[in-house]
Amino acid sequence: MERARGNPGPLPLGAVYYRGMVYRAAWVPALLALAATGRAGPSDYRGFAPGMEYRDFAARARALSAPDALRCNTSSNTAELMECGAMIADPSDGAHFYLSAYVIKGLVAMVSFGDSGDVNLVAHAQRDLERRFGPAHVRRPGSWEWRVGRRVTRLTWVGRGPARWIYVNLSDYDLVDGISRFVKRAKA
Repeated sequence: MERARGNPGPLPLGAVYYRGMVYRAAWVPALLALAATGRAGPSDYRGFAPGMEYRDFAARARALSAPDALRCNTSSNTAELMECGAMIADPSDGAHFYLSAYVIKGLVAMVSFGDSGDVNLVAHAQRDLERRFGPAHVRRPGSWEWRVGRRVTRLTWVGRGPARWIYVNLSDYDLVDGISRFVKRAKA
């Protein structure tokens, strides 16, 4: 980001001038899509997103959970890989979830929300995610998906009788692929 003074004059290709600032336009298509649809990208849900820093994730999780509810365990192989979880309640709509995340080198690679209820829970989750992200791609029965590049938001649900379990999973596969570096390979 470069600061412009007065009239910026001719702008380099791919730059945007707004309120005295010149911005490189690599992110402009995403902002235009957001402005056109009024929706967030399919990797931000309830204030959590893959790629966010651990400290931001932890602050948000702590704000939505009971005191000292967030628990994180580091990998036995390396401190650079961590798994975290907590029960949260979103004050915007009162929804309760079990929140879990995988953190690699201080960045959230995957974040998941789990809940259980009846058939109405699935319908509510579907409406909520379509409102946020637009029409879904149906992967298979019991699984919807929204993709932008290697970032994926997936809603899955299973049921037995009247009971339903849902999971909303947000993943950044550029980060998730990094987990393999920390897994010990079996000797042949």
